[in-house]
Amino acid sequence: MDPLGFLIVDSARLLRAAFERRITEAGLGLTPGEARALMSIAAADGSRQLDIASRMGIEPMTVCTYLDKLQALGLIERQQCSADRRAKRINLTPASDEMIYAIRKELNIILAQATDGLSGEDNRVLRETLAVFNARLQAINVSQAPEFSSDDSR
Repeated sequence: MDPLGFLIVDSARLLRAAFERRITEAGLGLTPGEARALMSIAAADGSRQLDIASRMGIEPMTVCTYLDKLQALGLIERQQCSADRRAKRINLTPASDEMIYAIRKELNIILAQATDGLSGEDNRVLRETLAVFNARLQAINVSQAPEFSSDDSR
């Protein structure tokens, strides 16, 4: 792997480890996975469970377990999808605002520590560059996704 690839993979791994540690130590009453699921929902409120699992890179059954807990805490609600009666759309409840704020606060502390010493301009360039990088990777993944016909038995 190219050194850039190693840097990106290591950065993502280290960010996730720092996030998991902070969420565990913050005493929010959520596991790191539940916190990640809540933040994924906040990024795209009204998503289907399968879309949330895909964005998080985890199995649908795992996300279902997270959603059960978030729903029991009153942070989300599941609603029937109008386009597909078998699917559920996940929506935030007003009660989630405080928890999302608390999670963002923890994440912002990590990001501030990670970017300490960068100038404002360097920080802006880093964010913009990563946004373009992610958008291009998403486009590659979408364009290379296998298409299945309705009679495909896979």
